[in-house]
Amino acid sequence: MAFPASSDQYEPPRLTPAVLWLLVCNVAVYFVQVTVHKGMPALLGFQYGDFRDGAPWTALTYMFVHGGFWHLALNMYMLWALGPRVERTMGTRAFTFFYAFCGLGGALFHALFVSHDALLIGASAAIFGVLVAYAMRWPDDEVYLFLVVPMRMKWFALFMIALNLGLGALSAKSGEGGGVAYMAHLGGVAFALLYLLRPSAPSVDRLRQRVAAAPDLSDDPPRPVPRSLPRPRERQSEVDEVVEQSKALTLNKPPRPVVPPPPPPRPTLTAASRQEALNLVLDKISEHGLDSLTQDERRLLEEMSRKLRNG
Repeated sequence: MAFPASSDQYEPPRLTPAVLWLLVCNVAVYFVQVTVHKGMPALLGFQYGDFRDGAPWTALTYMFVHGGFWHLALNMYMLWALGPRVERTMGTRAFTFFYAFCGLGGALFHALFVSHDALLIGASAAIFGVLVAYAMRWPDDEVYLFLVVPMRMKWFALFMIALNLGLGALSAKSGEGGGVAYMAHLGGVAFALLYLLRPSAPSVDRLRQRVAAAPDLSDDPPRPVPRSLPRPRERQSEVDEVVEQSKALTLNKPPRPVVPPPPPPRPTLTAASRQEALNLVLDKISEHGLDSLTQDERRLLEEMSRKLRNG
């Protein structure tokens, strides 16, 4: 199976931390299996009775043991081809949990639908989970089935799921699986869908947005973008707020002191007019008395009296 360039600008896979460690661990365990300890499958493989016998960890360790070179090579090729892009999308920690979660799904389906004495080994259940995640994220990538038949990734994933479903049903009916854990593969698929589609998990669309390619920039000069105008209700509320603030300032403002207007300037009197005014004041005194005089008339009388005394 090959992965040529696609509409999503596919790049050759570059090893990511989790994928690298999974590859190293699987190859190292297989090396120990064929050179030092040939009983590794029985030691690390999973069986239903392991829960009863106090070895529940085999539900995870079975993923690192393989039945032969081609079994290991096919699984590790799929992990190398699909895993890095999925890990970059999810993040290393989330991808590691997802990989183990799909492996646990394979162990659960194997325990439920396969004979209890059947031994489960291989990373195929977790690899099928990675395949589902890849197909949901990049459904239109083109792959080559048997290096000959071009297929979209979504159709390839559906083909593999349908093939395992059919062969799993036949093996369950006949009681012979030919050494292939079809039901464990389907368990990896089911747990992958459970993880990817659960409401609290990052949705595929959100993952798509995180790794979306940057948009192409045009050669046109940048244009100013007008700011959006406020809505009529918002504008009216802003005006009302300004009016209320102005009223509050007006009410809190101390009153200005009232300054009385300056008295009008007194007209300058000539000597003749002064004498005439004095005669009028004297006539007023003779008729109404001294108390009837105004301040100006009193001032004029005192001024003329002073001049007469000084004169």
